[in-house]
Amino acid sequence: MKTVQLREAKAGLSALVEAAGNGEPTTITRHGKAIAMVVPIDEGRKLYPQGSQKAFVDFLLQYPGGIEFERNESPSRDVEF
Repeated sequence: MKTVQLREAKAGLSALVEAAGNGEPTTITRHGKAIAMVVPIDEGRKLYPQGSQKAFVDFLLQYPGGIEFERNESPSRDVEF
């Protein structure tokens, strides 16, 4: 596995993508600490299967209690036309 600094990754992103396309993962470091990884799409899909993450709206719709809002009917300000 190849390791590059963030600065190098920015300058050579297309080469990292090409390497990932050929099955070679690359670790990206910042200040000597690993912060990210560019991996082949098949490996990424194993980690994050499509459809496994629900949309935020689905999360809200699962709320067990009903949602009731009281609408303030008063005008917010006077408007002159």
